[in-house]
Formats: sequence, structure tokens, C-alpha cells
Amino acid sequence: MSAAACSVAAMAMAAKNCTYPIWPEGKVPMHKDMGPETVKPTTDDIVRFTNVSLPTVTFVKAESEDPTPAVLVCPGGGYSILAWSHEGVETAQWFKKRGVSAFILKYRCPGQRDAAFADAQRALSYIRANALNFNIDPSRLGIIGYSAGANLAVRVSTNHSRRGYAPVDDTDKASCRPDWAMVIYPWALIEDGEKGLPPPLKLRADFPVDKATPPSFIVQSQDDHCKVQNAIAYYTALTAAGVKAEMHLFDKGGHGYGMRERGNPTDCWPVLAEVWLSAYVDAPEQ
Repeated sequence: MSAAACSVAAMAMAAKNCTYPIWPEGKVPMHKDMGPETVKPTTDDIVRFTNVSLPTVTFVKAESEDPTPAVLVCPGGGYSILAWSHEGVETAQWFKKRGVSAFILKYRCPGQRDAAFADAQRALSYIRANALNFNIDPSRLGIIGYSAGANLAVRVSTNHSRRGYAPVDDTDKASCRPDWAMVIYPWALIEDGEKGLPPPLKLRADFPVDKATPPSFIVQSQDDHCKVQNAIAYYTALTAAGVKAEMHLFDKGGHGYGMRERGNPTDCWPVLAEVWLSAYVDAPEQ
């Protein structure tokens, strides 16, 4: 099946699932009306949302009578758009086939990084607070992010004890710490280097790694315009803090491929991810 056909099929399947607002009406912190939510015009088969004012999660349920592991899916898009189909819906379907229920996060954009951070923290708490209703195991809740979504996943992973907003209700009593994280071609994790010199392997202050940062799986390619040093710096910080981490670097693959095959070495990363993931979805983290 072609990538275009896969995308259309995945979007049709997602339409059958339920979408939930993560904030109570009238209590969305840092709310800014961005005007009508829109789908960006495109010449490819990727659905891109922008002008998101009211964040939601779209629930894609794994087939099981028992509580399943779960994952929060954060599409990328430079905090300007959300690459909804290949980094959202198709990823959720991949997890569903592997017995993991998925929640695709529609976080606020464009240009609302702090609001997006609040949305991701709230979404994790919302999922845990409603675990019984969703029939998921709240002790096996992870996060995956691509590009800016990976930036968001890392920020949530390293700031789980520091809320980006004042609690609004009892839902915020539930933890917003992911039990594991998948960080795929991360963007803007490192400090900017001097012009003409390689970027330093120094994380920005937004990402205070410590021993409570969740175990992480990291992927990036050497020819990624977002700089492979993002992955290397994060992996280095994790291992220095004693956090379990696995990193896969490829010489070729570029950026923005999601789980789609493009004839590049990066095509194999979902296979590697599935092996790593089994340690965190088969049983609660020890």
C-alpha cells in the first residue's frame, strides 16, 4: 500500500475513535484564541493542523479486555503546525497493533511552547486520572514525540515535578511523569553554538535531566538539519544521571519521516523500538 493510501486509511480509522478535551471549559491556562482551527494546504499526503486553541486527546484503543499500556503521541511541526497523520494517527495505529492504547495530543500552536508544555503535562494527568474509564494501566504510560513533539516529550520528561501551570482541579493530582519516553529526531534541545563552529553538546536550561527522568529511546540521523547533536547531548545527560537510555544514530535519513519507509537506514527504527518497548509495556517499570 502506498504512503498516501496508508495515510487515508489511518485517518479514516482515527475518525472512529473518540476525542476528548483535556481542560475544563473556561479553565484553559494561557488561553489565546487563535481563530478557526485549520488544516494547512498540502501537496503531499500529510494532514497538518494549525491555529489550535482548544487542546484535545484522540483515543485509539488497543483491543484487550485487560488494562493495556498506553502512550501519549506528540506530533511535530516546529510548534507552528501539527503533522497529524504520519506522526500522529499512523503512530497511534502502530502502537495499537502492539497492544498499546494511544492518545494523540493536539497541543496548542502556533508559537505557544509554554501552553503546549502545559497541555502535555495535563494530558498525562488526564489519562491517569481516567485510567479506569479508558481501561489502561496508569503505571505503564509513556510518551513519544517527533521533532518539536520530541522537544515537548523531553521537556515533560525532565520537568515532571514542576507544573507549567497552576492546578485547576483534582485531575492535576495525578502524576504527569511518563514511565518511558521515545524521542524521535529531536529539535532544539541544545544551546546554540558560535557561528561557524559545531554546536555544543549542552542541553538548554528547559531540560533539567536528573535520576528521575524516565528511561528513553532516542533516534536521529547525521544528515538531519535539526542536528544530530540534540540526540547525543540528551543521551549523554541521561547516562550521566544514571537513567536507562538507548540511542540509535544513522548516517542518512533526514528529518520528518515518522514511521514511513523512505529507502533510508532510518527505516528500521520502529523494529528497534519494538524490542526496546517490550521492557516497559510487558510489565510496570521496576
